[in-house]
Amino acid sequence: MQWDDFLRQEAATHELSPEQTAAFLVRLQAENSGKSEAKLASEINISAAAFKKRMTEVYEKFAESCSDLATSKRGKLETLKAYLTAKYNGVTDTQPKKEIQQNIPPAVPWERFVGREAELQRLHEMIQKSQQVAIVAVAGMGGVGKTELATQYAQQNLQKYPGGVCWLSAQGIDVGIQILRFAEDKFKFIAPDDRELVDRVKLCWDRWDAGDVLLVFDDVTDYKTQVKPYLPANSSKFKVLLTTRLGFDRTLPQLSLGVLKPLAAMKLLKSLVARERLKNEPLVARKICKFLGYLPLALELVGRYLDTMPDLSLQTLLKRLDRKRLEHEAMAKANPLMRYEYGVAEAFDLSWEQLDEKAKELGCWLSLYALADIPFDVEGMEDDEQQEIREKAIADLLKLHLLQWQSKGVYRLHPLIRQYFQMKLDELSNADEMKRNFAAQMVEVAKQIPQQPTRDLIQQLTSLIPHLAEVTNHLTAFIRDEELIYAFTGLGWFYQGQGFYKYAEPLFSQCLELIRHRLGAEHPHVANSLNNLALIYLDIGRYSEAELLHLQALELYKRLLGAEHPSVATSLNNLAELYLTTGRYSEAELLYLQALELYKRLLKTEHPLVATSLNNLGLFYHATGKYSEAEPLFQQALKLYKLLLGTEHPHVATSLNNLAEVYHAMGRYSEAEPLFQQALELRKRLLGAEHPLVAASLNNLASLYNRTGRYSEAELLHLQALELDKRLLGAEHPSVATSLNNLAALYESTGRYIEAELMFQQAFELRQRLLGAEHPSVATSLNNLAFLYKSTGRYIEAELMFQQALKLRQRLLGAEHPHVATSLNDLAQLYHMTRRYSEAEPLFQQALGICERTLGVGHPDTMTVRGNYATFLREAYR
Repeated sequence: MQWDDFLRQEAATHELSPEQTAAFLVRLQAENSGKSEAKLASEINISAAAFKKRMTEVYEKFAESCSDLATSKRGKLETLKAYLTAKYNGVTDTQPKKEIQQNIPPAVPWERFVGREAELQRLHEMIQKSQQVAIVAVAGMGGVGKTELATQYAQQNLQKYPGGVCWLSAQGIDVGIQILRFAEDKFKFIAPDDRELVDRVKLCWDRWDAGDVLLVFDDVTDYKTQVKPYLPANSSKFKVLLTTRLGFDRTLPQLSLGVLKPLAAMKLLKSLVARERLKNEPLVARKICKFLGYLPLALELVGRYLDTMPDLSLQTLLKRLDRKRLEHEAMAKANPLMRYEYGVAEAFDLSWEQLDEKAKELGCWLSLYALADIPFDVEGMEDDEQQEIREKAIADLLKLHLLQWQSKGVYRLHPLIRQYFQMKLDELSNADEMKRNFAAQMVEVAKQIPQQPTRDLIQQLTSLIPHLAEVTNHLTAFIRDEELIYAFTGLGWFYQGQGFYKYAEPLFSQCLELIRHRLGAEHPHVANSLNNLALIYLDIGRYSEAELLHLQALELYKRLLGAEHPSVATSLNNLAELYLTTGRYSEAELLYLQALELYKRLLKTEHPLVATSLNNLGLFYHATGKYSEAEPLFQQALKLYKLLLGTEHPHVATSLNNLAEVYHAMGRYSEAEPLFQQALELRKRLLGAEHPLVAASLNNLASLYNRTGRYSEAELLHLQALELDKRLLGAEHPSVATSLNNLAALYESTGRYIEAELMFQQAFELRQRLLGAEHPSVATSLNNLAFLYKSTGRYIEAELMFQQALKLRQRLLGAEHPHVATSLNDLAQLYHMTRRYSEAEPLFQQALGICERTLGVGHPDTMTVRGNYATFLREAYR
């Protein structure tokens, strides 16, 4: 620990006020040992008497821990120095008993943090009275030092918050995620993945270290979304500090932070420019401070500029500033409330002039990125010379504080500097070309995103997502027409693949609208966009809207490409999938057959799309219980994939899996098991062990083991699948809900009802969060829970959930759907069990009628319902 840091820590420990701290630090700094009190007083702009008074107060506070200060015959300063030196030497190499956890950003040196003593004191008082304090700037002005004030407060008062100081940036990564990362990094606490983000954060607050805690939300632009959801429950130990450009209503205590006072502004300038130089032109120095509006950011930049130009007179500088201001008169009049912001821009001009063309170009390029961390690693560029040029440009921007270094290869622009660079970019003759190039670069990022991204890819691309979003929000005019769909589709798939449908749906909607506007309504990309939006509607259960869009896409493909085109076959296939999901089996079968015939005509029989179509038709027959028809289709698809793609291909693994599923359903377990195992091993080889399809294979094999009574093997595989899904897709994903449901079913079948209920509940809640309350999967979860309650004798709860599942299925899928028959049958069995025969009989009859009409009299489900009804009749009428 450095001496200055040690002194700051001691000041905080002994609860010195900001005024006392200023005197204490300047008095005890080694380089000031020979200076008089009067000299030191002038350096912090107070009188000698005031300095003496503050030091007297310092001695009194330290006397509580250093008794010699009250009794020593030596001077108090020498006694305090001796005490502190001994303590410093004694603790330098000693680890503290308990380190206060914090992630406070570095603060500027104390001597350059001037004119804020009163604000620091007021801030501490307000924080102690209230849990939330907003530091706001007058008229929304930036650059007044809101963040720096918060940083200084946190640094100086660290010892008052033994529970830690958690610094959170409201921009970029979600605040809730930052809180989870802090808890994991500092306290080694990992919140369970099976809850919503807000609930996981709440768990962190509950497990937080003891003692007062300071939470700093920096650069808040939307209190309702960035702060409010993550605030701890009312607790006196949590103190919340906000920094923002916005003002809040009077319900939230606020500290309005304005520009510096003239004397403080001069002191800041003195800390950056040689003192003698300012003494030679004191009046001009004051005029410069006034011209810059006493804005700390402007003073900092101008001071640094002066320091790099030792021969430049202040008078010449002032003339240059005055001349620059005249050039910006029109811009200044455009927004008079932010007149000082233009002073900042004028100050930026002075640094801009010191940059070479490469650094200027880089600054303009970086301004195209979103207001978030910018991944910009230049190491490994193919051209060494270009790499050196780029490294120098970065170094120049960093030197003049026009760019902030965050971590290796990651940088950030201050919002005002970003605006300034954007202004400079628009002045360039090649501005549009740069924007097109940037947009094209982000489109290439979007093209890397598949429909089902893995966790590794998500983590790899997460830092680029804000910048891709910046393009889709503000730079679509610079995306080439034929590339426009990729930007939105990639970003939409990034969210859809993680189950974040509420973020994906507006992107697909915006894409459709924009492409129609740019390319006209009659374009294949419009049809593609209709299909993409329809598929997201299918995911979230908005079936009527999905059908309408699929029909529009199909008709558009036919008009533009002709009825005999592969895209028409694909569209038929998508519509068939929707009809299969909603139980419209006759329509689904017809479309699947049409798609298959079309593929065969257009592509000949030996083509991968023909194999895919055979596979899809096989899935339909499997779903409708026509296993003898599904089996040869899967066999044909498997044979064709092997012939066309080779035995080592993911599609081969899929076909093996599907064929195994049919054998499983037919009770041919000995044939199903080796196929499941082959599919699993093939997927591991081709896709790697860490892939969602590997998790799916594990789940399928586990279900087979469950069916055949190999419960310990089934449990192991289900657990592996669940952990893999969580790792790859995140805890908040529909596939995780499916894995939870499968594991719960195993526990139910082995009598482990408590564990089963917990997992069924988790699956139910997860599906509600991700898919919405109106979704067939939610109805399935309700039905599963009801069945468990029935098995454990909780008949009232079971009846309520069976009824909810039935109504939901009828509403979503229509009255003539096999799942509705399932719900009717399950509820009828409950009434049968509880001897409510008059209520049970009509339900059995309805269920049997639906099964016979939709699945046929020979379907296994139809036979099951018929058997249940027969058992009921024998008992009810004997």
